[in-house]
Amino acid sequence: MFDTASASNGVKLALLEGQLLTREIDRATFIERAANLGLPAPAIGDAVDKFMAIAANQAARRANLRSSYDYIVIGSGASGSVVARRLAENQDAQVLLLEAGGEDMKPGILITETWFFNQGGEFDWSFAAESSPSVNNRSIAQAMGKAIGGGTSINGMVWARGHKNDFDHWAKEAGDDAWNYRHVLDIYRRIEDWHGVPDPQRRGSGGEVFVQPAPNPSSIAPAFLRAAESLGIPTFADQNGVMQEGSGGAAITNVRIRDGRRLNIPSSYLYPVMDQANLTVLTAAYVNRLTIEGNTVTGVEFEWQNEVRRIKASSEVVLSAGAIQTPKTLMLSGIGDRAELDRFGIATVSHLPGVGRNFQDHPIIGGGLWEAPGPLPTRNNAAEANLFVKSRPELNTPDLHIWHIEAPYLSEVTGRHAVENVWSISPGLARPESRGFLRLKSASPQEAMEIHANMLSDPRDLAALRRGMEIVRDLGNSEAMKPFVKCEILPGPLAGEALDNLIRDGAMSMHHPTCTAKMGRDDLSVVDAELRVYGVKNLRIADGSIMPSVTTGNTQAPCVIIGERMADILKGSSTAPSVVAAAAPRTSDAPSRAFPR
Repeated sequence: MFDTASASNGVKLALLEGQLLTREIDRATFIERAANLGLPAPAIGDAVDKFMAIAANQAARRANLRSSYDYIVIGSGASGSVVARRLAENQDAQVLLLEAGGEDMKPGILITETWFFNQGGEFDWSFAAESSPSVNNRSIAQAMGKAIGGGTSINGMVWARGHKNDFDHWAKEAGDDAWNYRHVLDIYRRIEDWHGVPDPQRRGSGGEVFVQPAPNPSSIAPAFLRAAESLGIPTFADQNGVMQEGSGGAAITNVRIRDGRRLNIPSSYLYPVMDQANLTVLTAAYVNRLTIEGNTVTGVEFEWQNEVRRIKASSEVVLSAGAIQTPKTLMLSGIGDRAELDRFGIATVSHLPGVGRNFQDHPIIGGGLWEAPGPLPTRNNAAEANLFVKSRPELNTPDLHIWHIEAPYLSEVTGRHAVENVWSISPGLARPESRGFLRLKSASPQEAMEIHANMLSDPRDLAALRRGMEIVRDLGNSEAMKPFVKCEILPGPLAGEALDNLIRDGAMSMHHPTCTAKMGRDDLSVVDAELRVYGVKNLRIADGSIMPSVTTGNTQAPCVIIGERMADILKGSSTAPSVVAAAAPRTSDAPSRAFPR
């Protein structure tokens, strides 16, 4: 499945680095094998020194776990890795990062073109939503990463920053201008290392996050852009930047791929500091619950190396386990809706009815399929072109996210239509109206959550996707795409209930679960503008669960922003004024002792 023999040198070098970390190979073997790849001696020397230092440091840290750390961060995904990195930059702060999954330098994670095989595999929690009549009584898979890097280790590697209106809405909900687009854009410019058409007002250079338009794309990708232009959809050199400030457009996909390998967020944020003595990273560390005295979070209870351990946090715990696991950890710790907690005899510490509510995700429809005249090569992430467009002209923000995919992208139902040499155009819903919720199945930390995604339950979502399917047909059957078309397979001339059924049968998750512990000031809000959990002290949340509404596009980049905002807050460097005289009351102590103002 994962052909390492023909993999890029970038992948092969990362695999060797992973073997150094796990001590499967020694220094001499690494140098010999890296030299055989034709890599320059200075690069080989730097890599072997760095990863041997990481291996030695983390082995020492794990052998001598402390009873207390300044900060404990739960989860190493797009937000958690950022928080851990930024906190560890202060050498006086002791930081513990807990990850329930395993190592990430594996072929299935590093090789880019076959990323979708990770869904349902060893690096996925393999969650699934409850069956729902809105998707023809199907259960929709909810992929969540289970490895260093979390979702960034199994996703499509897309860097989609979100629309200007997303962040301005967040700022309004939070009552804090530090979340608005202007402030978020400054963070993006600071952290990015953009390798595309220069745009100094919107894109950064020299930061941690390497991003580029999909390099050397398959010829069908620019054809898709020409098809969009033929429909009156403007094309841009950059899918982020000015395109995300207006009414939509089409572009080659921004990807986190370099030298043919996946760049998950730890590769940019975590590994550069894992040789520091103040950062301890534990893998296969399964968090059971938070430890709480009164209304103060004191630390974490977790299972590691067949033992239940309890470690304290002298400053704060930062929960970054994702929009499914974060609410679960809160509920098991007594933070959530009292009626729900009472069902399983969990004592309520803070009655927060919004925990697990407001679940949002991006549906994508596996219902646009064309047969090509011959084999079509897949490159990069096999999704090298995409567009945003409005389903209705009166909308303020594009609500459809349509992808060209150089492979059959179909559900378990529509998959029966796949033949050889096929490619897809799949409409996604970027601003869904449907809302779901999560519930505990028991008080056992080992039991998965009950996920009621309620995908397409709001009729407005189905109406938008009908328009999406019309656009898909127009794109696939356009003059620009004719060289790549032998025949159209799906959707064909379906209309009315038949088209609705295809949408319901083809509905899948884009794997962007969010909003289940939202930031805000209403009765369903779980955290305030500084990501403190209401009703308890010394606990913050930094992951996609805090989004008041899901962003317009893939969620990796906005989750990095959430991590950066969390770090700025803890360091006391957030200076943006509040947009209201008095936001929701603070419920935890002043920022960390390790970072005095």
